[in-house]
Amino acid sequence: MLETRFKVIFLFVVLFAASMPLIAILRGTSSTPFEADPQRLEEEAAISVVDSSGADEPLPEDLVTIPAGPFVRGSDRGGFDERPERTIYLDRFLIDRYEVTNAQYAAFVKATGHRKSGPPSRYAKNTARMRGVNQPVVYVSWEDAKAYCEWRDRRLPTEAEWEKAMRGTDGRLWPWGNVEIQDGANWARVDDGFEVAAPVGRVRSDESPYGVMDGAGNVMEWVEDWYQENAYAESPDRNPQSPEYGTYKVLRGAAYTSAGSDLRISARSKMMSDFRDETIGFRCAQSSRESGRSNEGRVAEKIIGNQSNRGSETRPK
Repeated sequence: MLETRFKVIFLFVVLFAASMPLIAILRGTSSTPFEADPQRLEEEAAISVVDSSGADEPLPEDLVTIPAGPFVRGSDRGGFDERPERTIYLDRFLIDRYEVTNAQYAAFVKATGHRKSGPPSRYAKNTARMRGVNQPVVYVSWEDAKAYCEWRDRRLPTEAEWEKAMRGTDGRLWPWGNVEIQDGANWARVDDGFEVAAPVGRVRSDESPYGVMDGAGNVMEWVEDWYQENAYAESPDRNPQSPEYGTYKVLRGAAYTSAGSDLRISARSKMMSDFRDETIGFRCAQSSRESGRSNEGRVAEKIIGNQSNRGSETRPK
């Protein structure tokens, strides 16, 4: 009798357990912490709202002229896709001194109705801390970046242009020289007071020989090129352009989440063109024949060792 009763109870337990998924489907899933707080969800969705409550004033557009001439591209000390190290000639061009900011991108969205910068998922983190007027705009795809630059009558830099602007002509591995500085850029391994992306130009040591800021760290940046692993070996020696097609677009530079030893300015990354992330931003470039304000880039003498005057709270000049 007891054995029969036990079997009946056991059968009911099994049936109840088996019915739980069906009950959940009929009732609907429970709310996540984000969904349970409508106000928080609304705040997280409003990515493009620029926090203007701080003391920072929006930075004006500032183009730097990169003079025509040769530079050393790639590195034989890096990965296969950074090789071979070669001397490449580029015509004169202009590039943004700073990464495109939230304030600048918000003006584009307001003027054109283009989609706001924002994560593809409402579960993104850190968005409330990344809306500063002069923080780099993030959560933008390659297409978003391209559209913004075209709105400014500019374009995304080619991969070769980006590398010369950040690296100079002499093949250095970081903007400041050939010996890595622990706190030379806004990286994850550095306790520099910035939990996320810093306002552009704030890390003074992350400055190229031409005066272009934040190439080594802060956020990764979209460039024009399709990624091709052997692009450096197959491209011409003068004004190399993007491969005609590809699966991924190139990202250059490291981000505030980057760590490890592979942080050279010559390192290459790749991602699908529609990807958006809190670590990815961009800047624009312009061919020299096009009109636009500019400042002649400072051509520094070849660095032997390092030149670093990092002060993370120094305002951009």
